[in-house]
Amino acid sequence: MEHGVLFNIFIYLAAGVVAVPIAKRLGLGSVLGYLIAGAIVGPYALSLISNQEDVMHVAEFGVVMMLFLVGLELKPALLWQLRMPILGTGGLQLCATTLCIFLLLLACGLAWQTALAIGLIVALSSTAIVLQNLQERELMKTEAGKSAFAVLLFQDIAVIPILSLLPLLVIQDTAIIESTIPSWQSALMIAGVIAGIIIGGHFLVVPLLRIIARSRSREIFIATALALVVGIALAMETVGLSAALGTFLAGVVLADSEYRHELESDIEPFKSLLLGIFFISVGASIDFNLLFDQPALIAFLVTGLIVIKFVVLFITGIVFKIQRSQNWLFSCSLAQGGEFAFVLTSFALQRQVFDNEIASLLVLVVTLSMVFTPLLLIINDKIIAPTFKRKIPHTDNKTTPEHQIPDDTDSSVIIAGFGSFGQVVGRLLHGYHINTTILENDVSQIELLQQFKYKVFYGDAEQLNLLHAAGAENAKLFIIAVESASRTKRILIKVKKHFPHLTVLVRATDRNHAQQLIRLGADHVFRESLDSGISLGVETLKALGMRANQAHRAGQVFRRHDEAVLHEEARQMHEHEPEFVNRSLTERRILKKLLGLDALTYYDNLNDAWSTEAHSNEDKNTVGNLAAAHKHNKSTGEQS
Repeated sequence: MEHGVLFNIFIYLAAGVVAVPIAKRLGLGSVLGYLIAGAIVGPYALSLISNQEDVMHVAEFGVVMMLFLVGLELKPALLWQLRMPILGTGGLQLCATTLCIFLLLLACGLAWQTALAIGLIVALSSTAIVLQNLQERELMKTEAGKSAFAVLLFQDIAVIPILSLLPLLVIQDTAIIESTIPSWQSALMIAGVIAGIIIGGHFLVVPLLRIIARSRSREIFIATALALVVGIALAMETVGLSAALGTFLAGVVLADSEYRHELESDIEPFKSLLLGIFFISVGASIDFNLLFDQPALIAFLVTGLIVIKFVVLFITGIVFKIQRSQNWLFSCSLAQGGEFAFVLTSFALQRQVFDNEIASLLVLVVTLSMVFTPLLLIINDKIIAPTFKRKIPHTDNKTTPEHQIPDDTDSSVIIAGFGSFGQVVGRLLHGYHINTTILENDVSQIELLQQFKYKVFYGDAEQLNLLHAAGAENAKLFIIAVESASRTKRILIKVKKHFPHLTVLVRATDRNHAQQLIRLGADHVFRESLDSGISLGVETLKALGMRANQAHRAGQVFRRHDEAVLHEEARQMHEHEPEFVNRSLTERRILKKLLGLDALTYYDNLNDAWSTEAHSNEDKNTVGNLAAAHKHNKSTGEQS
C-alpha cells in the first residue's frame, strides 16, 4: 500500500518517539531503539512505510552532518598531531580485517575480485552507531573512545580509494561501464573540488558567515549552515567522491573559525533527527524473508563477521598497548559493518562487481551486525567492565595516552560576553594561562578581539545547543558578563537549569538587578558600579585627611556589610515601601556602628591596620544581627 510523504514522516517520527524512550528505559540505548522501531514499521513486518530507498537517501544526510560536526572538533594542526594513531590503529585494523575475510571467502570458492570487494566493504565500521553509543555513555574521551575515533576517521578517509578500486574488480570486462570523462579530467575535477573546499573555506565561507552574523538573524545563519553542508555534499557526489568525507574536510577547515560553536549548535538538531531516521531506515531494511529462508547461514555469517572484526580489533589494541579494560570496549564498539557498506554495495552492484543475491545477503548481514552492536556494549558494561573494576580499581585513571584527541571544549571556564567588563576578567585569567572558552554575539567586537589574539567564538549564549557545543558539561565555572540585564537573567536561568554543576559568576548592572540574580540562583554576583564607588569613597576619605590604611579598611568593612545586606534583601521577595524604608534606616545605623567600631579599634591594632581579618568575627556577629534588628524595628513600628 502506497502512502503519502506526510504519512511516512509521521510514521518515522512516531516510531522514534515511542521506541526510543522505552529502549533507553530498558538500558538498550537510543540506537537500538531506532533499529527495533524500523524493523517493526518496515515493509517486512507491519509494512507501514513505503519508498524506503528514497527515505534512506535523505536520512544518510544525518551521517554527512555528523562528520561535518566531527570535522569542526578537529583543527588542522590537531588532526596532524593525530596522524600516527589514525594511520597506525586505523590502517592496521582495515588491512588486517580485509585480509582475513578475503582469505576466508577465497577458501569458500569465491572469485578473488568478489572476495576482495566484500572484504573491503565489511571491514568498515558504523561511524553513526559507534559515535552515538559512545557519546550517550560519555566514553568519547576514554582511551577506547579516542582509539575508536581514530579507526573510524581512517575508515571514512579510506572510502575514496575503495570507491576508486571497486570498478577495477569487475570480473567480466564487458560489464565495465566506461566513463565518458577521461581519467585525467576526472582527477583534475576531484583535485579542484577538494582545493575549492579548502581555499573556499578559508577565504569565502568565513567572510560570508561574518556578513550573515551581522544581520543578527538566527534563521538565516541556520539556512547558510545547511546550504554549506548540502552544497559540499553535492559537489563531492558530482565528482564521484564521498559526500561525508567532503563535509568532514569542510568541518576541519572551519574548525579554526570563530563561528565553529554556532555552526555546531545550528547543525546538531538536524543531524540528530536525520540520524534517527537513518537508524529507523536501517532497521526497516532488514529482509526478514531472506532471514527466514536461510536462518542458519545468516546467523553464521553475522556471528563470523562480528567475531573476526572483534579478534582483529583486540589484537590491534594489544599492538598499540591499549589497556585491557579499554581494549574490550574498543573491540566491542567497532565489531560491526558500517553505513558506508550500503553505499559501497550499491556502487559495486551497479558496476557488476557481484550479483544481486550477494548484494542482498551483504546488506542483511551488515544490518544485523549493526543491530547487535548496542547489545555488545551492554554486555561490556554489565559483565566485562565490572570485572576489571574489581581486579584493578585504578586502572582507568592512568595518564591519558599520547594520541589523545585534543579538544577546545576542555576549558574549565566559559565567559559569555567579552565587552569591556568581560575583557578585564579574561585578561586576568589569560595572564595565569587559564584556558577559557569565550562566547560573543557582536561580530565587530569579535573582529577587534581577534587582532589582539583572543580566541572568541560567535554565538548567543542563550542557545542551549551552543552551550553544549562550548563544553558546558565539562567546565567548572561559567561567567556571565553580557551588558543586557534581561539577557543576563535568561542565560543564568538556562545555565542553572541544564548545567547545575557549574559555579556561575554574574555581572549585575545595579543593586536591583543583583537581587534578582541572587534569587535566580547565581552563586556570586558582582555589581559593576560597586568597586568603583567604594574606590572613590576610599580616595575621598584619604583626601579628607584619613590615613590610607584606615580608609582602605573602611572600604572593606563597607563592602562586607553591603554584601550581607544585599543577600538579606534578596530573600525579601516582596516588600511594601514603608517597610523597605524602615529597614534601610536600620541598616544605615548598623553601618555607622560598624565603621565607628573599626575607628575605635584602629589605633589599638595599628600593626593589622591594612587587614580586616582582626575584626572579621566582630563584624560578622554585628552583620549577623541584621535580620533580628530588622524584625525588632518592624515590630516596634507596628506597636506604635
